[in-house]
This record gives sequence, structure tokens and C-alpha cells, in this order.
Amino acid sequence: MATFKYGQTEIEYLSRRDRLLGQAIARIGMIEREVNPDLFSALIRNIVAQQIAKKAAATVWNRMCELLGRITPARIAAADIDAIQQCGMSMRKAGYIKSAADALVCARLDLEAFPHMSDEEIIKELSSLPGVRVWTAEMLLIFSLGRPNVLSWGDLALKRGMKNLYGLKELSKDQFEECKRRYSPYGSVASLYLWELA
Repeated sequence: MATFKYGQTEIEYLSRRDRLLGQAIARIGMIEREVNPDLFSALIRNIVAQQIAKKAAATVWNRMCELLGRITPARIAAADIDAIQQCGMSMRKAGYIKSAADALVCARLDLEAFPHMSDEEIIKELSSLPGVRVWTAEMLLIFSLGRPNVLSWGDLALKRGMKNLYGLKELSKDQFEECKRRYSPYGSVASLYLWELA
């Protein structure tokens, strides 16, 4: 199992920059979060997971794997949209999944170029697909491309972790941006700990 790579450099930097986060890191220890280097299946899995509970997303994903075998653009493009929808999602979400596969089959999207592109370029490319939000692109940046500095404003659990860490009832965009600057260039590692704190 491949995991998100980080070590002492990132831990020491974040602990120096933020005392409370440093205390949380010391208490929690190293976190092993699985990464999926297959960009396409990771993208589809993230679309499946949008706005549903983790357990429900896992159930839907397992059904899709049973239906299709391997999750590839060609297999999704060839599958009937009703069959995809019957894995346990809305027809709209099944349509988003078909659109993502079609974009690759028709070469409108080139995932192989992603390792050579900036985070912003990748977010822009992916967000042009129907139903793919910034959050989906950001999760791909962390958990497929291993990008080191991603902190997602669109992630509710991450914001809950931040509120728990700092004892806040509400979290403004300005407060979030201040934390993002403080954690940079290791926002992804901070994200791992904030999810634990949620």
C-alpha cells in the first residue's frame, strides 16, 4: 500500500510555525494515509464520494468495481448509464462519471500531463468537467499526485478539525487563509492532522 510521504522536515516546520498544531502532531504521531497513483480511478472515486458519507461512498465504489472490474475510461464509456446509477448514486452523478470517462476517451483531458502541471492548472482542468468541483481536484492533488501544499476550503471535516484545534465556534475565510499561509509549504501534511482532529 502506497501512503502519503512526509517526515521529520515537515513535522518540525509545522511544529515551529504553529504551537497548537505541533502539540497535536506530537500526540497523534505519524499518519499513514493511502494514496492511489491511478489518476483516473482516483478521480472517479472522488466523484462517487462527493457529498455522501464515507461508508456510503465505499459501498457505491465496491458495487462499481463489481460491475466494471477495473475502473478505466473505456469500461465506463462502454457501460450503460443506468447500470452505473444502480450502483447507488443519482442519475446526475452517473452522468458526471460518464462525462469524465468520455473526456479521456476523446482526449479532451490528458491525465498523463498532470505530473508536469501546477496545482492551479490541474484544478482548472478538472473543474472544467461536469460535476467536478475544486474539492475533488484538491483531493486528487493530495492522494494521487502527492502534492505537498494543499489545504481545502471546501472540505468540511478539515474546517471542523481547525475549529477543534483552535477552540473556534466559527471559522472565517480570513482565519482559514491565515492558517494556510502559516502551514505553507506543507499544507497537505497539516490537512492530514486536521482530519484526525475532526
